[in-house]
Parts: sequence; C-alpha cells; structure tokens
Amino acid sequence: MGALPPDPMLPRPFRIEKVKRELSDTFTMEMVQAEGGDFRFAAGQFNMLYVFGVGEIPISISGDPGDASKLVHTTRAVGTVSAALDALKAGEIIGVRGPYGTPWPVEQAFGQDVVFVAGGVGLAPLRPAIYQVMANRERFGKVMVLYGARTPEDILFKKEVEQWRGRFDMDVLVTVDRATGGWAGNVGVVTTLVAKGGFDPLNTTAFVCGPEVMMRYAAQALEKKGVPTDGIWLSIERNMKCGCGLCGHCQWGPDFVCKDGPVFRYDRIVDRLAVREL
Repeated sequence: MGALPPDPMLPRPFRIEKVKRELSDTFTMEMVQAEGGDFRFAAGQFNMLYVFGVGEIPISISGDPGDASKLVHTTRAVGTVSAALDALKAGEIIGVRGPYGTPWPVEQAFGQDVVFVAGGVGLAPLRPAIYQVMANRERFGKVMVLYGARTPEDILFKKEVEQWRGRFDMDVLVTVDRATGGWAGNVGVVTTLVAKGGFDPLNTTAFVCGPEVMMRYAAQALEKKGVPTDGIWLSIERNMKCGCGLCGHCQWGPDFVCKDGPVFRYDRIVDRLAVREL
C-alpha cells in the first residue's frame, strides 16, 4: 500500500521565530516548521492558524513566495483567536493548516501594467504578489501600488512602503482618510488615487484587497477608468472555517470562498458583492 495522503484537518506544528508590532492592533509573525523543511505557497493563498486550546482562524500569507524557508503572517487582533495569537512570543508553537485557496494570477499579467489597490491591512495579502512582480520586474509594464489608510499612523509596513517609493521601477501613491501629525501627502479615499490613472487601462491587470466596501468602490473606479472587468481581481475572505471546502460555512452563491477563492475575478462576482448576508 502507498502512503496515506496528509490529513487536511491536521495542523502541522510551527515555531514562532519573530513577532513584530506593525501597528497598535496589528502584528507580524515569522515562523518555521518545527520539524524542519520548506513551506511553499502561491501569492494570495491563506493558512488556518491554530492556537492550542483556543481555536483557529484563516489568515492570508504576507511573506515572500520566493522564500520558502519561513512563513509570514500579518493580522489584526480583533477576535478571540487573533488576540491569542497576538499574545504569543518567539519560541512558542502554533498549528498551521494549508496553504489553501486560489492565488493572485500574477503570471497572467505578464506583459501588462499591474496596479495594486490596497486598503488598510489589505496590503498584507497583496504583499506576496508585489514581491513576485518585483522579482520578475522585466516581465511587466508599469507597476503601481495605490494604498489607503485611515491616518498616517495606520500605514502598514511603513518602512517598506517608503523603500518601494524610492524605487525607480514602480510608482507608489499613499493616501489617508484623515491627516494627522503634519501629514503633507494625499488625503481622501483610495479611489481618488485610481482616478488619477497613470496606467494603460486596456492593458492593465489590477489586484485589489481591503474592506469589502472599499474593494467594491475601487473596482468600480478601475472599471470607470477603462480597466476591463476580467482584468480586476479581488480577495474575498468570508466565513471560512475548515479551509478546504468540507464544512460549507463559506459558501457564497455557487462558490466556496476557501476553494474557489479567496481571489476572485471581478466580473464573476460583481452581482454578489452588494448583496447583504449572501
């Protein structure tokens, strides 16, 4: 008899190597497999993170898909499990199931302009795709990152965003809802950055992640700018419990978010986005 396939419901032990405070309520964990080995994933996929004795939650991977030596997750402490994750220290063990879900279709964008539109912590699930694009920079046209935060103090990965802004081969525009602390940059919602353009709409692929209302308006702004609806991709993370299509909690119309998503093409889901409780 051949070896049995791994149990998709059985977490693997990972050891926390480093915890970094990003914002007052947001943190990044770097982990390695406790039993050794690499962890490979595609940009846009997620894991189920399990805190022993507390429970588990789905969290998008926020690290570099080109670096399989470590696993990186960035999340906000907004619930019981995420608060328990926030309380963990380097050296402690958590359970990891995954990776699950559909990735950002980065390779489909070869030869095109690429526009990343992020709102708040939505920059974290987009960061692996940004890494992938920059690692293959010669394969793409113009690369733009349009990022919106509530205040300057809420800008995620601030030092890294500043480094991106200093590059000559990508354009990074940041806006805040409310200016504080002498902020001299853009003020307004992230859709105002989309309206400024700077990319070739008919030859653009757009990746969008953030609160759902922000994604809906950002997609509409991209469409108004001329980007085809089949060139706009959104990350939808709703009600995922098992991560592998077994429990049915995340059924969304004809799709299971955990299997058919979390990355969806906008024209496939536009009619569902504004339907409450679906």
